[in-house]
Amino acid sequence: MNAAALALVLLLAYLLGSLPFAVLVSRALGLADPRSFGSGNPGATNVLRGGNRLAAALTLIGDAAKGAAAVVLCRAIAETFSLGPAAPAWAGAAAFAGHLYPVFLRFRGGKGVATFLGTLLALVPLVGVATCLLWLGIAALFRYSSVASVVCAISASLALFGIESPPGARAAVVLMSAFLLWRHRRNIAKLLSGTESKIGERASSSAAPPG
Repeated sequence: MNAAALALVLLLAYLLGSLPFAVLVSRALGLADPRSFGSGNPGATNVLRGGNRLAAALTLIGDAAKGAAAVVLCRAIAETFSLGPAAPAWAGAAAFAGHLYPVFLRFRGGKGVATFLGTLLALVPLVGVATCLLWLGIAALFRYSSVASVVCAISASLALFGIESPPGARAAVVLMSAFLLWRHRRNIAKLLSGTESKIGERASSSAAPPG
C-alpha cells in the first residue's frame, strides 16, 4: 500500500466533501443562506424549510454525489496507485467527514445524511438502495427527517454484518453511522420533548446553533 498516495486521496476526498452545496445552490438561486434560518444547518432538509424545493433537491443531489464520487473515483485509481482494497470505503468516509466539518465553512457543516447515502449507494449498492427506500418510507410516514435518518443509520450498519461487503465497508459505515447519531442528538432531544420540526415546515429567519 502506498501510504502517501492514500493520504493524498483521502485529503482530496475530504475537500470534495467540504463543498457546501446548500450554500452554493442558495447563492446561485438568489436565496437566503440556509445558515440564517431554521436549524442553521447547511443541508437539504433545512434548505427545504426556506420554501424552495428546487434548491433543496439540488442540494440533496450535490451532497449525495460527493460521497458517491469519492468512492467511485478512488476505486478507479486504487490499483494504479496501490491504495489498498479498503481505500474506496475510507474515501467515502473522508467525504462524509468533509460534509460534517467543512474547511470552507469553518468546520461547521451539515449532518451528513445525503452524503452518507451517496457513499453507501456507491460502496454497497444493494444496501444503499434499501436504505434510501427505508428513509423515504419513514419520512413519508412520520414526516420527521431525523427519525428516518437515525433509523437508517442503525439499519445500514446492521445490514452490512449480514451480507458480504467490500473491504473496509463495515468499519467505515459503522463509523459514519455513529457520527450521524451524534449529529442528531439535539433532534432526538427535540423529538422526546415534542418540539422537533417536521419535513416541509417553513422556518423562521433566526437560526439555531448548527450541529
